[in-house]
Amino acid sequence: MRKTNIFKRFGAIALVSALALSLTTGCSKRTDTGSDSDTEKDCCASEGAADGDFKYGKIDIPALDGSLCGAPIYIAKEKGFFAEEGIDANLTAADFETRKIGLNNGNIPFVNGDFQFFSSAEQGINMKVIAGMHLGCIKLIVRNDSDIKSPADVKGKNIGVDEVGGTTFQVASVWLEEGGVSAKQEDKEVSFLPYSDGNLELEALYEGEIDVAAVWDPLGDIAVNSGKAKVLVDIAKDEPFAGKYCCFYYASEKVLNENPDEIKALLAAVQKAQKWINENPEEALNIIVEGNYSQVEDKEIAKTLIQDYDYKATQAEAEAAGYHVADDVKYFAQKLHDIGYLEGDPEEFANNLYQEVKVEG
Repeated sequence: MRKTNIFKRFGAIALVSALALSLTTGCSKRTDTGSDSDTEKDCCASEGAADGDFKYGKIDIPALDGSLCGAPIYIAKEKGFFAEEGIDANLTAADFETRKIGLNNGNIPFVNGDFQFFSSAEQGINMKVIAGMHLGCIKLIVRNDSDIKSPADVKGKNIGVDEVGGTTFQVASVWLEEGGVSAKQEDKEVSFLPYSDGNLELEALYEGEIDVAAVWDPLGDIAVNSGKAKVLVDIAKDEPFAGKYCCFYYASEKVLNENPDEIKALLAAVQKAQKWINENPEEALNIIVEGNYSQVEDKEIAKTLIQDYDYKATQAEAEAAGYHVADDVKYFAQKLHDIGYLEGDPEEFANNLYQEVKVEG
């Protein structure tokens, strides 16, 4: 959430200019205010489903943030997978705080988001991770002439992030700490500079104001394709993030306890969409563009990103590929604990946060 427009992100942290998108939860970091109506997409709920035919009625799902990695929710809406599961899905825009409050009180039963939600869960927001969504959607990039190759090379230098404490900040911090460099601001081994506009962050990188830019997709790919930057870390492929979910599906604990079948239906719909996206990536992109869910100009970059996210249709398929949601929740809980973003025992926290939801079929 740009100079070369690929996706359009919206909202307070939106990397908005010519192209605005963040991919977190995914992801959660992407706050939002944009869609066809700027507030919601309440059309095409199902093909041939009459009003009142939905077992679970109308359900608001905050998903309109312009990010490409939210594709399963868009496709579940447009291809009628929500409707097949008895859900009249109303896709809305909502910022991070609204999502947290909605999950806590049950007004929002289901969202996608990254590990930025973890600290909120520790602070008492009643939510559960119920499944993994996709691999990473953040990259650390440097200028083409940069000699930076490792965390040690970043000592005494500046790292650009979207906000101090946000997901890109956490990703950069985990990478630094894994390499023996303190990310704690009081240690002053590195400096973090926030840029709410991703275009400004890229310009700061090119002008030498920062030495590393931690950015949401597709900014890293745009910068690399322009010939001005190279990838230092791709969290979809590089350690210490490789092969691990960065983004998850979260459920309201209240709804999960009171109406677990509704949560199962929501998860079943997006997993159907993930399977369909894997089989039809180009058509999925066309639907996303035509529905104005994300502004995509370079479909080759977009197609590569969608494939790199490696959506899995079922948990069994994910585990067969070596992906384990419970392990990844524990892994990132430990990493966030190590850098001071979680206070309690990380294993106990992770065991409490993750609750497997099994979808039949």
